[in-house]
Amino acid sequence: MFAAPGLGYDRAITIFSPDGRLFQVEYAIEAVRRGTTAIGVRCKDGVVLAVEKRVLALQDPESVEKIFVIDEHIGSAIAGLTADARVLVNQARVEAQRNRIIYDEPINVEGLTRFIGDTKQMYTQHAGVRPFGVSFLIAGVDDIGPKLFMTDPSGTYWSYWAAAIGSGSQATKEVLEKEYKQDMGLEDSIKLSLKALNQVLESELDPTKVEVAVVDVKSKVFKRLSSSEVQGYIDEIKKSGSS
Repeated sequence: MFAAPGLGYDRAITIFSPDGRLFQVEYAIEAVRRGTTAIGVRCKDGVVLAVEKRVLALQDPESVEKIFVIDEHIGSAIAGLTADARVLVNQARVEAQRNRIIYDEPINVEGLTRFIGDTKQMYTQHAGVRPFGVSFLIAGVDDIGPKLFMTDPSGTYWSYWAAAIGSGSQATKEVLEKEYKQDMGLEDSIKLSLKALNQVLESELDPTKVEVAVVDVKSKVFKRLSSSEVQGYIDEIKKSGSS
């Protein structure tokens, strides 16, 4: 009998395999890959977050939350374990308010992203805990301008113009890479996000199956779009596709 690859090295988060891998972190990343799809698009006018909502039979769609407001000017979309995301979001909200109390100013987007990344990283090096099985797309506008970051379960974070996470990330990235332009406006970015999400939906694009939020450089306020607003963008996409 041969031992399975990684046997003995995937039991604890603190043990490296001989080839330098932390299997528990890789398993957490796999949990993200199996999660619902989330997309972020950064443009000159702000940042857009769009997520796929999988609603079970008899489930209230309003209870399915994949986009979270962290501070007035910052929000996030998640892929992976929602319970893990909720814990990190609550900690991030406290950190954002702490920054306002201490420095009398809103926290910058990268500073908040670094806090979430540092918290995740702490859970990759201590016995008795497991990594957070969730990735974040963090969108916001600060004094520097619009920002979009992605964090993974290892605690690493990167800045993006456009990014996708979750089970449909590969298909949506193909659309983003093909059609994204840095000089796009906010409305075009919303349409691009919905068009990319449409590649992974099992049925026709519908406001009950997606959620969209934006933060623009003028108001610096992160807000979710209503179902009627989302439907309006869907109608525009269908018209442009049929013309």
